[in-house]
Amino acid sequence: MATLPILHYPDPRLRNKALPVERIEADLLTLLDDMLQTMYEAPGIGLAAPQVNVAKRVIVIDISKERNQPLYLVNPEILERRGESRMEEGCLSVPYIYEPVERAEWIRLRALGRDGFAFEMEAEGLLAVCIQHEIDHLEGKLFVDYLSEIKRSRIRKKLEKFRCKTL
Repeated sequence: MATLPILHYPDPRLRNKALPVERIEADLLTLLDDMLQTMYEAPGIGLAAPQVNVAKRVIVIDISKERNQPLYLVNPEILERRGESRMEEGCLSVPYIYEPVERAEWIRLRALGRDGFAFEMEAEGLLAVCIQHEIDHLEGKLFVDYLSEIKRSRIRKKLEKFRCKTL
């Protein structure tokens, strides 16, 4: 397994829409493994392929404390949403920034698993928020897009300043 470089906001490649996966083959399984390792090392609880500059509709998630319950979502689509939840979110592509975002509290989705079989599942709370956040990445959307233009501008400046200090 390899650790992949994560794109950081405001990199324009984060705005690209991901394409559906046609077949689950060896290269996709390698990508899933590499994404999971990258997410664990970052550390994070979710990672979408566009964040590592791969334009495929693929997500890995693990919200367990033990980091041993990976969820693989290939071509995920939300079928139903209910309720509202306001939770503070962060993002591996927007490091060190945490802001409250409003999302559905409960979702039902369909996806392919790592094994290539279609499944449906329901999620609520943190898992539902994480899934919605990562699916946004597949559409070229970031959690900062839910914030005001003023907040986005401040975040951009803060990250640019941080980048300059680390170079």
